[in-house]
Amino acid sequence: MKKVSLSGSLRENVGKKDAKALRLSGRIPAIIYGGENQVSFSVNAVKFDKIYYSPDVFQIELDLNGSKTLCIIKDMQLHPVTGKVLHIDFLELHENKSVVVSLPVNTKGNSIGVLNGGALIMNFRKIKIKAIPANLPERITIDITELEIGDLVRVKDVNVSGCSIVQDPQAVILAVKTTRAAAKAEEEEVVEGEGGEEGESATPAEK
Repeated sequence: MKKVSLSGSLRENVGKKDAKALRLSGRIPAIIYGGENQVSFSVNAVKFDKIYYSPDVFQIELDLNGSKTLCIIKDMQLHPVTGKVLHIDFLELHENKSVVVSLPVNTKGNSIGVLNGGALIMNFRKIKIKAIPANLPERITIDITELEIGDLVRVKDVNVSGCSIVQDPQAVILAVKTTRAAAKAEEEEVVEGEGGEEGESATPAEK
């Protein structure tokens, strides 16, 4: 998994009034837990947005007044209307302690079913996995090359080295489904085929 650096400033005061003042100044209130103590601080909103809006998931080296801690984003509070980040929860990572992370799902290859007119339906854009920090991949990649119309991939069909997936094994991650256009084309082929057979059987009778 990729790593990025992010600096934070310890908060002298904790409360709604202080949090509001931080947001007005372009900073986001945050906490980090998972270590000996929970620590309150703030980060620059612009710098954090570059991480938040990236399609990748990162391990973050958080620098708080010179003290560096490796962590991940565990949770966020968003504004219900604007979607702006209001608060961030970071979780400290430990070398031999497993952590649960949501990773993006990517596909590779060109599905046979899609090439034949089907549609690829993605039910999950992210999947939760559990692993120690060293084994965390950047993403989960699924090869869809051999998938035909009607085929699907469940959670139980995916293997990620050094990790375990912590979602329902029967849940469908993606599927290749028929489209109206493909179904109509198939019906037309069937009708044409039936018509040809009738025409051939009629010829001997005419003679």
